[in-house]
Amino acid sequence: MHAGLPLDGKTALITGVSRRRGIGYAVAVKLASLGASVAIHHHREHDLTQPWGGDDLDAVREGIRAHLRQGAQFTDVGADLSTADSIGTVIDAGEALTGTLDILVCNHAKSGDDGSILDMTPERLDAHWDVNARATLLLTAEFARRKTPGTGEPRRPGEHIVGDKPYAAPRGHVFWMTSGQLHGPMRGEVAYATSKAALAGITPTVAAELLELGLILNTINPGPVNTGYMDPDTTDRPLEGLNDWVATTPFGRVGRPQDPAELIGWLATSPGSWVVGQVLTSDGGFSLG
Repeated sequence: MHAGLPLDGKTALITGVSRRRGIGYAVAVKLASLGASVAIHHHREHDLTQPWGGDDLDAVREGIRAHLRQGAQFTDVGADLSTADSIGTVIDAGEALTGTLDILVCNHAKSGDDGSILDMTPERLDAHWDVNARATLLLTAEFARRKTPGTGEPRRPGEHIVGDKPYAAPRGHVFWMTSGQLHGPMRGEVAYATSKAALAGITPTVAAELLELGLILNTINPGPVNTGYMDPDTTDRPLEGLNDWVATTPFGRVGRPQDPAELIGWLATSPGSWVVGQVLTSDGGFSLG
């Protein structure tokens, strides 16, 4: 391993990387800069339905390639994660890049087309659940199965996974993304907040099971990060008074995509691997009020 490249020889798959303004792009760039080979998943069709629109995928690809270190590789795959049969396709693409997959970052999310509790329908709730929660759990399950081939015997409810402990080092890292529902109401985003709350709530259970296999799971709440939805020309919500309010906060700004990316980059390295099963808020203190 190169002393200055802690992820040299590792392969990372980051989902939801279709915009250079996005957190997923910042994570991919960070992991590449640390030496990892990088596979990204994208679903530009979702962006085209949002006020900020779709980015140039060729520019996204080239931007990530520019940060690859010597010997590292890159690939990308497009897929609609609302369909369960896309899960294997996405994991296949990441695994095929170098023959192994070490880091899974589940950054994808469905946003928009939400509402208050009075606006909830089965279809709206299912759409957010399928992408944000179900796909994340299924991607994690497939990642774990491939890292640890099982016996094929079904487990009974309550039966524990037992791994081949102790492990000299982590066998893989998984990252989930939750949201601000941990610290206060997210009015008008009931379906989105519900799906993200599920991930935060189940983190300890899944992290404990994965740890038996030598795999480390942490969930990140990035707080308010402007990925375009706070820009006047591309917002999906009222912005009256936002700039005045932000100016009163300790650092005078909201988050940048690079902020959570730096945290994920560190957690994916050996020094960061002692942090396990946590829901970590990286928000510059916004949750403190």
